[in-house]
Amino acid sequence: MRSKFFYPPRIFGGIPAADADFETSKVVILPVPYDSTTDWRAGTRDGPLAIIDASQYLELYDHELDREIYRVRIHTLPELQPLMSGPAEMVERVYEVASELLKTGKMLVVLGGEHSLTLGAVKAFRQRFSRLSVLQLDAHADLRDEYLGTKYSHACVMRRVQELCPIVQVGIRSLSQEEHLFLEQNGMRPFYAEGLALDRASLDQMLSALGDEVYVTIDLDVLDPSIMSAVGTPEPGGMGWYEMLALLRAVARKKSIVGFDLMELCPREGPVSCAFLAAKLAYKLIGYATSPP
Repeated sequence: MRSKFFYPPRIFGGIPAADADFETSKVVILPVPYDSTTDWRAGTRDGPLAIIDASQYLELYDHELDREIYRVRIHTLPELQPLMSGPAEMVERVYEVASELLKTGKMLVVLGGEHSLTLGAVKAFRQRFSRLSVLQLDAHADLRDEYLGTKYSHACVMRRVQELCPIVQVGIRSLSQEEHLFLEQNGMRPFYAEGLALDRASLDQMLSALGDEVYVTIDLDVLDPSIMSAVGTPEPGGMGWYEMLALLRAVARKKSIVGFDLMELCPREGPVSCAFLAAKLAYKLIGYATSPP
């Protein structure tokens, strides 16, 4: 039967198969449906496929970049099978898979899943990129040393990441006293949401804090709940769509974005527009990273 009679396979963006081949692709998407340490609203395990399904309805031409971003060739891997023995073991699985994928020289994009997964990806990137720093866009500091009996909770992920490489936190608007003291003791200065102004001076300050090679981790709760309600731990306030794009464009122009992740989409907690927003954000960031605007 001719393929026109069938829905396309679950390929990000529904792009033509010829532009989704692994061997010739520049970008590889790794979906990781894992949700173990979340303590309020579970469901981020459904995030990766929700993003991929919503991406079928993207316009592949991007008017801002004046090109079809998918022409760099984007391969969508099958979902990574989760381990339920514990978050430390799952982080290690992500690390092992990411390490093998990075050996191919392709850009890796991870779709989560809960934010604890970022640690596995960063560990792999840090081994390949000696000047790596991490830009964290997030409503929460995620700097607890331990949470609910594990050091590998989504609430501890950036504490573990900063043990590997420098981090720059943007959009923070919720943290514990423990995290506040940790920031003070270590001379760390997040760009809090209430004081965030993306003028030239602020952008220059953020950029100067980043290294030459940047991994971007985006917890979708960094966005205002009015446009991103489908998250497990929502917070009032947050970044807008164009505000986020302006920041990511600036980073792409001045630094090398070597990879990124989108975490914590909880589809059941919001309208389908949230999954579509995440899909469009992933597509835009692939465009920024592979050919800076």
